[in-house]
Amino acid sequence: MIKTTKNLFYLAIAMILFGCHTEEEPARIIQDFNESWKFRLGDTLNASAVEYDDSSWRVLDLPHDWSIEGNFSEDHPAGTAGGALPTGTGWYRKIFKVPADWKDKVVRVEFGGIYRNSEVWINGHSLGKRANGYISFGYDLGPYLQFGEKDNVLVVKADNSRQPNSRWYTGSGIYRDVKLVATGKLHVAPQGTYVTTPEISGDSARVVMEVEIINKNTEEKKLKVASEIMDGSGRSVAFTTVSRTVAPGQAVTVQQNMTVENPQLWSVEAPYMYKVHTRVYEGDEKTDDYETPLGIRYFDFDAEKGFSLNGKPMKILGVCLHHDSGALGAAVYEDALRRKLGLMKEMGANAIRTAHNPHSSVLLRLCDEMGLIVQDEAFDSWKKKKVKEDYHTDWDTWHKRDLQDFIKRDRNHPSVMMWSIGNEIREQFDSTGITITRELTAIVKALDTTRPVTSALTENNPEKNFIYQSGALDLLGFNYKIDAYEDLPDRFPGARFIASENVSGLATRGCYDMPSDSIMHWPEAFDAPFEGHADHTVSAYDQVTAYWGATHEETWKVVKNLDFISGIFIWAGIDFLGEPVPYPDYPARSSYYGIVDLAGFPKDVYYMYQSEWTDKPVLHVFPHWNWKEGQEVDVWTYYNRADEVELFLNGKSLGKKSKKKGEFHVMWRVPYAPGTLKAVSRKGGEVVLEKEVRTAGEAAALQLQPDKDYLRKNKESLCFITVNVVDKEGNLVPETKNNVYFDVSGGAKIAGVDNGYQADTTSMKAPEKKAFNGKCLVILQSDGSGEKAVLKARSEGLEPTEIVLNIK
Repeated sequence: MIKTTKNLFYLAIAMILFGCHTEEEPARIIQDFNESWKFRLGDTLNASAVEYDDSSWRVLDLPHDWSIEGNFSEDHPAGTAGGALPTGTGWYRKIFKVPADWKDKVVRVEFGGIYRNSEVWINGHSLGKRANGYISFGYDLGPYLQFGEKDNVLVVKADNSRQPNSRWYTGSGIYRDVKLVATGKLHVAPQGTYVTTPEISGDSARVVMEVEIINKNTEEKKLKVASEIMDGSGRSVAFTTVSRTVAPGQAVTVQQNMTVENPQLWSVEAPYMYKVHTRVYEGDEKTDDYETPLGIRYFDFDAEKGFSLNGKPMKILGVCLHHDSGALGAAVYEDALRRKLGLMKEMGANAIRTAHNPHSSVLLRLCDEMGLIVQDEAFDSWKKKKVKEDYHTDWDTWHKRDLQDFIKRDRNHPSVMMWSIGNEIREQFDSTGITITRELTAIVKALDTTRPVTSALTENNPEKNFIYQSGALDLLGFNYKIDAYEDLPDRFPGARFIASENVSGLATRGCYDMPSDSIMHWPEAFDAPFEGHADHTVSAYDQVTAYWGATHEETWKVVKNLDFISGIFIWAGIDFLGEPVPYPDYPARSSYYGIVDLAGFPKDVYYMYQSEWTDKPVLHVFPHWNWKEGQEVDVWTYYNRADEVELFLNGKSLGKKSKKKGEFHVMWRVPYAPGTLKAVSRKGGEVVLEKEVRTAGEAAALQLQPDKDYLRKNKESLCFITVNVVDKEGNLVPETKNNVYFDVSGGAKIAGVDNGYQADTTSMKAPEKKAFNGKCLVILQSDGSGEKAVLKARSEGLEPTEIVLNIK
């Protein structure tokens, strides 16, 4: 009752002072600027000129990645490490009108990210260049705009021709959202708010809000800044105002203090979100509104006890993720990111590391919403290069500005709980690492003091690690070398630790080498040959790793039992384009590291983590059950919440097995006979779960499984449809490679196709895909028309099928 009364009090005061906010017209206008751009691949002369003839250029909507549209080839300069896809230079042009009543506004264009080396022009005037392809940035369009019925021409050049510039696939072009933003001349600066919660108790939380206001007027202005905290249902729970004077052309930062009574805390189980609505007034006229996400939570990294969130000890259970989304390339779609994060959350992950660069703001918003802790990473290289044209070429000019913009963009997200200033940085091996680490940490601390600064290190000898010797890091991240973890507190007294990157297990979904308990490490040199398979596959048992890593089970056994290790980030959560270790040569073009394949289909080890990282009952039995008569097949089960598992073949018990201490699966070596393999888990003699794997017959039909039964009307809405090749009984037919053809009618188009096979070099944009081990994927994208969509799938000799997606 007390809380309700205070809510009403805050709302009443706000309405008296500034009117009913729910009925106010917004002073800040934000327009989606993604539609109807013109594009040309290849460099061209004078394309920035207003009068340039672009009538022959392709018309498209953003986000756009031209590299993923190309064909795979070993001749592309990015190489297989870059995904064996084309790069080059591309141009974008957009013609638009600005309302006449915007003449007295500040108009700005904001880019989520352009890869790479971008330059932007408005009406023939260069606005600037940005080298870093992962940084969000924007420009005031200012005095160059024309208003009313006159056209404006915005031109963007993206130059990704200098290769190789990455150790993984980057994508090319304007691959994130673009927004057009209009405000009054007295407005909140870009990324100009900073919200913290320095005091939290069960009864209340003190919220401190810093707001930077810019005055674009030619005279001094008196301003009033009103900030209101809204809870998850949109109710006002705190409110404050402050007044200041700001000189013409200058900025002023105001600080506001508010208290939220009986706060609901943000956690990975219940990620409760507030928001702060800030309004700027000149007299009675509102000149700007700005929304800032707010999650109320506190956390700690302890040298002995590890990590705690809101006072509750817990292990950070994380995965490293690259920014691409398989067949969509680097193009950022919310539905694709929600699917990726959902797969990780369902597996039991509670954290992600943004390897090895700033990801999109959309991803961070989803992590806030879904309850995923983020290690937010800035750089993969500093001044010392890893590949010929990487970020080291831009370091001196851009690193300070890039890091500042990165921190300011992301610091209000409650999901972000640590800043990483670098991954496996080569300066850790010489004294320059001391100076640069101190400089970067100081840049971070000047903008955010609430989170620890870390770096992913490979050298665990303190006498040889100059990044550590800087004394600037709050949290030591170590990659691999798990045998040394137990000794870390002795080597680094008083330090706090996290396993920032681990495992590097290698697997191809649905492929199995016998015997399964034979562990294979890729030889200890990058140029040493890998004695794998002619088809570039790797066994999906947890038995193959890169030489620098260890198996999933070996690694988790170590980290699980060391309380001082705050958590772990597995390399990697999902396969990604590029870096096709252990097959560096074409046609391999994507990674083997993922717990989930590039199409989003879980590999078997997914269920090991699910059995360890979740409380839900798990029983997973593999491999498939189509083998040669009499062949010895290793049958594994991952399970939890049970004492034992009993395996049956065609109704006959093959015995009961239980995991011993430090084990995460049980195994039977079974002479193959066709029929039904059945696993039964029990606890105290009571059945927990039963799972069966049946011998599949001849392929008979296609089965379509959409991740949802609708598309939204907006053009970025996606539906991911799994295609299974099944026998007449509906069993998945393993090892099938049927070519599946797709036909779409109505309000959708094919956005991409995939099958998760790391050496498939057929187009990811064609209306067909060969199934791999019985599965492939087709992604449909709404065309914005509002029509329902019909997908038909067919394959020679199989019964065709179709599904209908309605518009929601």
